[in-house]
Amino acid sequence: MDILIRRLGHSFTDTSLVDLALTHRSVGAKNNERLEFLGDSIVNYLMAEALFKQFPDCREGDLSRMRAQLVKGKTLAEIALEFELGDFLRLGPGEMKSGGHRRESILADAVEALIGAMYLDGGMDVCREHVGRWYQSRLASMTVQGTVKDAKTRLQELLQSRKQSLPRYELVTTTGSDHQQQFTVECQIEHLQQGFQGVASNRREAEQIAAKAAFELLQHRK
Repeated sequence: MDILIRRLGHSFTDTSLVDLALTHRSVGAKNNERLEFLGDSIVNYLMAEALFKQFPDCREGDLSRMRAQLVKGKTLAEIALEFELGDFLRLGPGEMKSGGHRRESILADAVEALIGAMYLDGGMDVCREHVGRWYQSRLASMTVQGTVKDAKTRLQELLQSRKQSLPRYELVTTTGSDHQQQFTVECQIEHLQQGFQGVASNRREAEQIAAKAAFELLQHRK
């Protein structure tokens, strides 16, 4: 634990927060999901703030796309790998056997949970300092031209351009065991009779798949 705390850069007053942030739900009821919820909001805010300052002439849509690039699961998982976070995770037996310490979604969630723990222990200024350092090279290399719109963003912009209601995403089912879950999400668009479904191992990806299906149909319609 001391090794990880040194890597994170913040000397925790309450180290039990770190332990909780590293505890996956497969261990039991006392896990990192609430801290993950908190950390997700904080990292979104901090990246929005950093991009707002770094790109003073940038439009809202471009800022949103850059932020999405910085806070997506793949990027968070890359940060987790830089800290070798998988070595410190507390997982249930099933997740241990299936290699959960290497799973992108689990690593990303743990990073968000650690950010939430850091906020509770030290406040927003501490988070801003250390999370800013984690993201320093990524922010430095960020360009407006380098961002690629994801499917949800493209769908939203298409509907807005046509002055139509924005899509809604609903979780239809979650199947499988804790370490092999499948999420089915439906994208609903008000003026269409049909829904568009996406299935993936995490909810975010399922939403993107559903949005892509909706976008591909709508872009060919007036």
